[in-house]
Order: sequence, then structure tokens, then C-alpha cells
Amino acid sequence: MKKNIIKSFVIILFSSFLLSCHGDWLERNPKTIITEEQVWNDPEQIVGLLANYYNRIAIFNGLEGAWRDMTMFDDAMWSGYSGEEWRNQMASYGTDLANLWDYGLIRDINLALENIDEYSVALSETEKQAYKSELRYIRAYQYFEMVRRLGGVPLVTQQLIYDFSGDPSNLQVPRAKEEELYEFIAKEMDEIKDLLGNDGSKTRANKYVALALKSRAMLYAGSLAKYNNLMAVPITTSGGEVGIPASKASEYYRASLDASLEIINSGQYSLYKNNAHLGENYYEIFDKKSANPEVIWAKDYSQAADKRHWFAYDNIARGLREDNLASSCITPSLNLVESYPYLDGSMGTLKTRTSDNSDYIYYNELDDIYDNKDWRLYGTVLYSGATFKGLPAGIQAGVKVWNGTGYNTLEGEDIGTKYTDGDVLVGNSGPHRSMQEVSNTGFYLRKLIQSGAGTSTRGIRSDNWWVHFRLGEIYLNAAEAAMELGLTNAATYVNVLRERAGYPANSLSTINLDLLVNERRIELAFEDHRYFDLKRWRKAHIIWDGNRENPNAMVYALYPYRVVGGPNNGKYVFDKMIAPRFRTPREFELKNYYTFIPQNARDNNPKIVPNPFQ
Repeated sequence: MKKNIIKSFVIILFSSFLLSCHGDWLERNPKTIITEEQVWNDPEQIVGLLANYYNRIAIFNGLEGAWRDMTMFDDAMWSGYSGEEWRNQMASYGTDLANLWDYGLIRDINLALENIDEYSVALSETEKQAYKSELRYIRAYQYFEMVRRLGGVPLVTQQLIYDFSGDPSNLQVPRAKEEELYEFIAKEMDEIKDLLGNDGSKTRANKYVALALKSRAMLYAGSLAKYNNLMAVPITTSGGEVGIPASKASEYYRASLDASLEIINSGQYSLYKNNAHLGENYYEIFDKKSANPEVIWAKDYSQAADKRHWFAYDNIARGLREDNLASSCITPSLNLVESYPYLDGSMGTLKTRTSDNSDYIYYNELDDIYDNKDWRLYGTVLYSGATFKGLPAGIQAGVKVWNGTGYNTLEGEDIGTKYTDGDVLVGNSGPHRSMQEVSNTGFYLRKLIQSGAGTSTRGIRSDNWWVHFRLGEIYLNAAEAAMELGLTNAATYVNVLRERAGYPANSLSTINLDLLVNERRIELAFEDHRYFDLKRWRKAHIIWDGNRENPNAMVYALYPYRVVGGPNNGKYVFDKMIAPRFRTPREFELKNYYTFIPQNARDNNPKIVPNPFQ
């Protein structure tokens, strides 16, 4: 009893002390909570919030996340650990490939746009408009990522607040038309481009980043308006959620071209030409951050800030890996390698056999077969005889032993082995027909693999950037839009890129869509374009048709061998083949042109019209 009395007295005394000496104690803001007023009046906190939103922007095939899906098309295959061997046995593309139904980021941006108006008093009107424009840019880019996957989606530009009435119908926004999404993006960019600050920034939206988005988005819209309507049965929905009228094509192409030319003619950017070695020069676009005039907007990484990625760890060549685990997951295909033309303008098919197919063509060095190739190949693909990080790639599949009338082919059970003559049997990087984490195609990635020491280790990892927009793409956008508009100068925009790759000046006088398809493939390889390009041109179901006899639907390999004995002793020959681990032809069906809308989204909103074939 005595203890309870004392306890009660202490509580009363303490409470009186709080009330008498600190009457506002219970009204103080917790130190662990930042109020809206604090955020929207502090530029440092606003920039921190923007960084969060930039980091959440969707990327399909980037340096993080779904990079493994780079192996689901014809530019590469999966050579990594056997747990993902299904990628080489895929009978068809899933209906959720590249799916993106992310309204969390949209909601957060809408809330931020409302709060900056409500709470910001310390910012000037110019500062407020710049921040609001940056938020609108991120929102528009996210909508672009959704529309190029799904077609028209609900266009929500303000908070949707439930009133607890029991009727959620005001929250159930129907899908906008596909054309409305593209026009919304273009209109937003027109309205904000001159309000954005960040001049010279490579990582935040500025005027030219906005123009780059408009350039790309309106090119997509124009090609969808044209090529979808050229199909025997255009893919549409009755409400226009999918399908753009053909009459809109020219308007959209013109909008794309105008945006592209504003960037090109601004003088703010130029093609990267910092290295006299044309192959290394192209590679450095993605590896060198300082003095890089080509990059318009990138997602950056930093060792100092411990913002790093694992891309090199998972994809560096087996014989060059600096860790004892991983490597070699994405391995480029012979299909891609042969799409790079020769500098004399001839087709890029590698010469492995005589014209009558009676014998091999013999090469003195492993890389002689690539002589006179478009230099973008060197900067993208690590092939036999090449070096990286100052070391030889070590790509050799085995030996061809002369038996007097022909060759016996010998390939070791392991990599990094010697033949009985003491020279290499199988190189440290293979290729190998069955080993995991060794190239199955005879090629490795160079592009996007960071060059610094230790960047493929678990301890260091990589901090090279992911390039969203660069001037190289803008030139190609301008070329395509100009060609579609029937302008005679369309080839000039391609020629500047080809000249950087080693071709003579003005190597093309005219261009057509087939040439542009290939130019975009080789200039923008592994930059998250080919899948979306083939969709907007409505070529994906033709190129990846599920037919084993169609070379585009299969992934091919090139295996190099050293000749032992006979008149060509010590020289090298090459065998072309279907990559041994690749089993099933790619089949892109009409239903894959638009990703299926998640069932839970349709269940929650009966106004959502499903996509065709869903």
C-alpha cells in the first residue's frame, strides 16, 4: 500500500512538472518525423525526394532487375547457371513479359505536386515551377513506360481519395486511349521543357531530356499509327485503348523530328569521339562519365555512395572474372555479330567456308575473321582474339587435328586445358557446349561491363551508368522520322553514326526501314530498344515466328578451333552452329504485342477493358 502511494505521488508530480514547465510538450513534432512544411520548404529535402522518384522509374532490360531478359530475344542467349535454363527452352513468350502496372509512383508524384503548392512558402515561384516540372517529367516518363507495354492505361493526374461512402466508383478510372497517352506525354514535355532547370545535368531532367522523351515517344506513336494499320487485321480495341488512327502518323513523326532536331541543333551535345581507337571509343560511351558529351540522361551509380550494381559480376567473360562465382550469363549471339556490316558496305556474314563449301577459310589469328567489321561490334561484343582489361579473352573451343584427308575435332571436358602439343586445347573462356557460366555462343559482352579493376567482384561491384537517352539514339530517331515523312536528307542522320564506326563520310545516299531496323539493332544493342522497336514496327511476330528453320528464331554460335597438323598447322578455323544449349525457337504471338493487364487490376476496377487476346 505504501509503495502504491509513493508511486502515485511520483506520477502526479511528474505530470504537474510537464504541464507547468512545458505546457506544449505533447504538441511538439517528433524528431523522427519530417512534416510536409519542412520538406517543401527545404531544397535539399526536395532533391532527396526527387532522387527517390528517379530511382523508381521503370527499366525493363537495364543493369539491375530484369537484365536477364536480354537473353529472351535474338541478340543473346542464357549461358549462366543451369537454374535458368528455361530461357533456352521457351516455347512462347509469356503474356506478362515486361509487365508494368505501377500506380504507386504515379500516386506519390500526384501527391507531391499538390503538396508543393499547399505547403511551400520559402521557395520562389521559379523554384516551385522547376520542381513541379521535374515531377511532371518523371510522371510522364513512367506513363511512357506503361503505354509502350500495355497500350492506353488510366491517366491519373491528381490524387484519388476515397470518401468512405461505400461507393468506390469515383476511384475506378477507365483506360485512356493509346493515342491520348502519347499526346499527354508530348504536351507535358512542351509545357515543362522551358521551366526545368538542371542545365548540363546528366542525371536529372532538363530541357533536352524532356525533348529526348518527346522524340522517342512520338516516334513510337507514329510507327504504331502506321504499321499497326498495315497489318492484315490491325490490333485494336473498340474504345481505342489499343490502336492509333493511321491519319495521326505524319503528325507524330513531325513532332518527333522537330524534338530531335532541337536537340541536335542546340550544340549542347555531340557524339563521343574521345578515343582514336574506334572500337574503344564506342565502348567508352557507356564506361566513361567525365567529358562525355553524348549522354543526355542516365541513371547513375557511385562507389562512394555505395550505390552499385552486379552486372559485371554476372556477365563478365568466364576467363576474365575476378571473383570465383558467377559470370557469363548474357552471351551475344552470332545472329547479332553478323548484323554488323563490313566497312566496305557488304553484309556482315562471317566468312568461315570457301564459296563452294569444300573447305574452311583459314585465319592466321583468332580475330582476323572480324577484320574490316563495323567498329561498333568491337565495342559491344568480346570475340575470339580480343582483349579486355588488358587480358586476352581466351576464346577457343578446341582443336581440329589433320588426319590426312580431313579433321578430327577435339573439345575438352573442361575449359583452360592444353592439348598434347602443349598449346591451348580449350580457352579459359570456352566456349563450351554444356558447362554453365561459360559462353555457349562463342561470344561475351564487352558493352556495359565496367572496365575498372575489381568491378566484377562481390566486394567492389560496378558503378558505370545506365544511359536512358544519348545523342546516338536521337540521330536515329531523326533519321526514321525524316524517312517516314519522305524527306530526302534522312540518310544524313545515319551517316554521322556510321562515320564514327569507321565508314567513309556520306556512305549512304538513301535509307529504308530495313536498313534502319539493322542500324538501331547495332547502334543501340543491349540498351533496351530491340524488343520495343520490333513491337512498334509490328515485325516481332515475323522475326520470332517459332519456326526452327527461320534463323532469326534460333540463336546461333561460332566456335573457333586451332588447326593441328597438315598444311594449315597453327591457323584457325570456325564452325557455325545452333548454340548447343539453345533448344526451342522463339515464338512471338500476336497476343504478345500488348502485355496482359493484371487480373487483380481488372477485379478492382471493372471499367478496365482487357487487352486484345486477353
